[in-house]
Order: sequence, then C-alpha cells, then structure tokens
Amino acid sequence: MDKKKLLMLVEIAIFAAVGLVLDQVSFKVWAQGGSVSLVMVPIVLIAFRWGLGAGVTTGLLIGVMQTMFGAYIVHWFQGLLDYGIAFTVVGLAAIVRKPVLDAAANAKKVKMANYIVIGIIVAGFLRYAAHTTAGAVFFAEYAGDQNAWVYSIIYNGTYMLPATILTAVACVLLFTSAPQLMQRKS
Repeated sequence: MDKKKLLMLVEIAIFAAVGLVLDQVSFKVWAQGGSVSLVMVPIVLIAFRWGLGAGVTTGLLIGVMQTMFGAYIVHWFQGLLDYGIAFTVVGLAAIVRKPVLDAAANAKKVKMANYIVIGIIVAGFLRYAAHTTAGAVFFAEYAGDQNAWVYSIIYNGTYMLPATILTAVACVLLFTSAPQLMQRKS
C-alpha cells in the first residue's frame, strides 16, 4: 500500500473518531432523538481534503460507530436511514471540492466560503431527508393526529437546521482561516 493511501485511511479513522466525540458533546433537542453538534465538520473536512470516496467513508464510519454507542433502532431499515445513510451523505459535500480548493489556492476567501456553504447545505439537506424519512415511516405514532410527514419534517428540522447552520459557520471560519487543512500531504 502506498503512503498516500495509508495516510488517507489513517485520517479517515482519526476524523471518524473525532466526529463521534463531537456528536457526544452536543445539545440534545428532543428526548426521542436529535441533537445539534459539530459531527458534520470532520466529515466535510475529509471530503474537501481527500474527495468524495473518503468523505462518504468517514460519514459511514461515524454512523456505524454511533450504532455501537447507544443508537435507538426500532427496525433495521430505520437504523440504516438514521445512522448509515444520514451520515454517509454528508460526505457528498465533496461535490464542491474543486471550486473550494481552487478558491483557497487563489486566496479568494469569499468565493471559498460560498462554496463551503453550498456543499454543507446540500449535505445537511440530504442528512435531513434521511432522518425525515425514517421519522415519518418508523416513528409515525409520535405524530398523534397530525400527518406523520409534516410532523417528521418539523421535528427533524428543529435540530437539523441549527446543526447545518452551526456546521457551515464552523467550517467557513475554520477553512478560510486555515485553508491548509484541506490540502493533503503527498
């Protein structure tokens, strides 16, 4: 195995562990689940640093580790949606990797910040969609007389919107002040 690939795998493992810790240090919004944390930051960092494959792998590892440390699973497919898919799709922030790295190389911080926010909005929305689907399908009894989809959209929005905004702010501040974080070593 070459050094570059080994470095990537080590960084994925380290940042997946950091993501798990960041998720444990969170603001719990609801007793039934959902929290505001910085769990998406290490996934986005790896996605911008190494690309799509590394980003989704980091997200998947975080989701898998969360299932090992206190996940609430009522059905295997709900577990897959809430943990496997929800965190894996955060790695799709890498779709704006090239423009972010180009802006960083040219010291265009505003352009860089705009692309970072776009990538995080896409990633946050996809994670939100996974949680909302799981909520509407598997936790409909909590909706009472209300439509399960409307309830799930509102419920998951109460923590996913702040979590996405917090992640965007943290990543913009972090990456624009230290763009070398996104440059991988050869």
